[in-house]
Amino acid sequence: MKVELLAPAGSYEALEAAFRAGADAVYLGGQKFGARAYAENLDQEQMIQAIEKTHLYGKKLYLTVNTLLKNREMERELYDYLAPYYEAGLDAVIVQDLGVLRFIKRNFPNLHLHASTQMTVTGPEGAKLLKEAGASRVRRSEKFMKRRTWRLRVLFMGLFVTAIPVSVL
Repeated sequence: MKVELLAPAGSYEALEAAFRAGADAVYLGGQKFGARAYAENLDQEQMIQAIEKTHLYGKKLYLTVNTLLKNREMERELYDYLAPYYEAGLDAVIVQDLGVLRFIKRNFPNLHLHASTQMTVTGPEGAKLLKEAGASRVRRSEKFMKRRTWRLRVLFMGLFVTAIPVSVL
């Protein structure tokens, strides 16, 4: 299994800095449905440009949809929000909610889905359930990791970041 260095990129400048520093992929939020709703997230045009630029670098971009959605938001807004990014080649969506995961899998069948740590997956049974629902990657909850799990501290963009392995399905 290849290790992927995944970095947060809250802006276009941070995305470019992450790739210059050696990241294989970045994750960021857009204008809707992200936990950092009040941050200066990329708008639709900027996000599409970021996806294109990421692919020129041979890297990957993951979009967070990691808030809980109301049924009406999922039915009326989520499809229209994701469609342009899907068409531009978005690599994956990081999700918190099982209903959102199933909605995206049904409407965007070729889009990879990553289960967020916010899903609080504690073991193989939860990972199996998410795999069956369509997740291609599950990030285990750090609260339940055993001591023998390796940790890597790296200096990234002036901050020390602890990297913990991701469960890949």
